[in-house]
Amino acid sequence: MIRSVVRGIGSALPRRIMKNADFEGMVETSDEWIAQRTGIRQRHIAADDETTASLGEAAARAALANADLTPDDIDLIVLATSTPNNTFPATAVEIQNRLGMRHGFAFDMQAVCSGFVYAVTTADLYIKGGLAKRVLVIGSETFSRILDWSDRSTCVLFGDGAGALVLEAEEGQGTIADRGVLAASLRSDGTHKDKLYVDGGPSTTGTVGHLKMEGREVFKHAVGMITDVIEDVFAQTGVSADTLDWFVPHQANKRIIDASAKKLGIAEDKAVVTVHLHGNTSAASVPLALSTAVADGRIKKGDLVMLEAMGGGFTWGAVLLRW
Repeated sequence: MIRSVVRGIGSALPRRIMKNADFEGMVETSDEWIAQRTGIRQRHIAADDETTASLGEAAARAALANADLTPDDIDLIVLATSTPNNTFPATAVEIQNRLGMRHGFAFDMQAVCSGFVYAVTTADLYIKGGLAKRVLVIGSETFSRILDWSDRSTCVLFGDGAGALVLEAEEGQGTIADRGVLAASLRSDGTHKDKLYVDGGPSTTGTVGHLKMEGREVFKHAVGMITDVIEDVFAQTGVSADTLDWFVPHQANKRIIDASAKKLGIAEDKAVVTVHLHGNTSAASVPLALSTAVADGRIKKGDLVMLEAMGGGFTWGAVLLRW
């Protein structure tokens, strides 16, 4: 049985770091208020010369270097983003060009904060279907470009960044002892659109728009939706919270992460938390957290890792893989 095994991982962050205290002269807030309610201490903000494409390229190059591969070895690029460089062409194609890759194919995937989980699942299916042997999966965002900087309920939450994985086809035995992607569960429900959305777009207003969010409503739905897809993956594989090595959730809010882990019975020390460093980076959130935990030695070869995310739409999903 063909499995999609992680061959390399990388990340990239903008140069500028914005601390909670930096907001105190902009909106009515404080470091204590932000940290207590979200767990966020800082976030990275893209400069004028830093874009979703440039950050995605840097993360991709880091992942390729980590895998000891070159762009010539890649068949497909899947980019998860809600903040593309242009309405079209796909920013994935721009990254393909920036990498000097003149073969294969590339496309964007838009599922907001769940984008990277959706993209990993999509790449896995292309590999299993025989259409690609190696896939570069990227999550890259510049959410700072769609924020209303006078809205304290949203502007303090988000940041910019990128993370990337190289997935490679490898023969497995068809058991959970295999390395690679073992199971996935994806969901969406469009009835919740107005709880988290951007109030603009080419077909409606002809503008980019700004992010709007009903924070309490998102929080209320998040824990239940997250646990739903994770329990589905547990049921598919026979894995349990006890046998799981690491839980790498979407980094939106520390309280959501804690509540989800508690409801699922996942020990607190198994949850990878980077929200204090990066804020909510949407589709870049999961790969940034994953890259951090691999780099510091927590996640090791053979570990069972659960990825999870929820985003506007609502969309939500989970992927279980063995590192």
